[in-house]
Amino acid sequence: MKDTSPSSGPAAPRLRLRVTATAESILRSGHPWLFADSIHEQNRPGQIGELAVVYDRKDKFLAVGLLDPDSPIRVRILHAGKPQNIDQDWWRAHLDQTLAVRRPLFDAHTTGYRCINGESDGWPGLVLDRYDTTLVLKLYTAAWLPRLEEVVSLILASPWCSENIGPEARVVLRLSRNIQSVAGTQFKHSDGEILRGPPLVEPVVFLESGLRFEADVLRGQKTGFFLDQRENRRRVETLSRGRAVLNAFSFSGGFSLYAARGGARSVTDLDLSAHALASAKRNFALNEAEPTVARCPHETVQADTFEWLAENSKRRFDLVILDPPSLAKRETERAGAIRAYGRLAELGMNCLNRGGILLAASCSAHVTAEEFFEAVRQSAVRSGRKFTELQTTRHAPDHPAKIKEAEYLKAIYLAFS
Repeated sequence: MKDTSPSSGPAAPRLRLRVTATAESILRSGHPWLFADSIHEQNRPGQIGELAVVYDRKDKFLAVGLLDPDSPIRVRILHAGKPQNIDQDWWRAHLDQTLAVRRPLFDAHTTGYRCINGESDGWPGLVLDRYDTTLVLKLYTAAWLPRLEEVVSLILASPWCSENIGPEARVVLRLSRNIQSVAGTQFKHSDGEILRGPPLVEPVVFLESGLRFEADVLRGQKTGFFLDQRENRRRVETLSRGRAVLNAFSFSGGFSLYAARGGARSVTDLDLSAHALASAKRNFALNEAEPTVARCPHETVQADTFEWLAENSKRRFDLVILDPPSLAKRETERAGAIRAYGRLAELGMNCLNRGGILLAASCSAHVTAEEFFEAVRQSAVRSGRKFTELQTTRHAPDHPAKIKEAEYLKAIYLAFS
């Protein structure tokens, strides 16, 4: 993969940066972000996506990364430590190493999973998800835009792609909101653009643990589906036999389908979005060949979860799943989110039969796991009911979180007597 350098005039010298002592320590620890206010010397202006080399106070190589001159995160670090040439061979080996981690995780019964998880996989600001033969590439920084065609070609030429997908691979581009403008004006790319492969006229269907799901890869949330909750969905299946299950904030019914296959007596999907509930119905229809799914009554309720739980406290369930969208999108919302998680858990517990199980999850990065777990535990204590903490869970193996900023997913299971 070629470096990005000014396109006119003589070849520019390598972009060289020197940073504060604090930033040196942070980069040496393996953190992949260099902030603009940590740079105290730069030999020339740089372009989006250009390789920037960071040197320490003794003028020795420290790190190299992709420049994003308009972002507070000025450089996304690709490599730190001993100097290496970031050439085509390096990119190929880097990709092969990342994809090799996924090989033992999934078999033919799961064709939807994360292949590259951004910073935690050494690809800062870049995510790649697989949905059967469709690959969704999501960018969170403009630094990847000049290299987009080369990245796509690298992925499609990889042994992993040949083994798992073949020549029919489709690649869809998704862009975070903060870079959609520059992507359109400077690079002529748009969110939902199909970079390779045939057009799409309907959602992509993929397998997860043998169940069929649809993913709206062009316009859906994240890259089209919440792949990160797979392990918790699998746990729900083992807990659902003979239970009446409420799936609050149900989205497209993922937890409900696993519960139905696990032998649930009934499942209720509760969501404010009619579009999400319609998708849940289609997902159930996709799996009607599964006997337990076909036998399980499936109810959908369109309502605000907080309001519905408060107004329907006399309805009883044996398993209540609470998986809301992020309740704290910024640090200033953190305290309010912690209170809201506690209130939500209280409402869910009020609907539980004796012997019932509560699964409460959070995807708010600004709320730590311990803060969230404690909010749920305190609600359980205040309920006055006896309970047992079954387990807590964090990130799925294909969604590693190797830096603090990447930690967001957590869940807790409580059983009430």
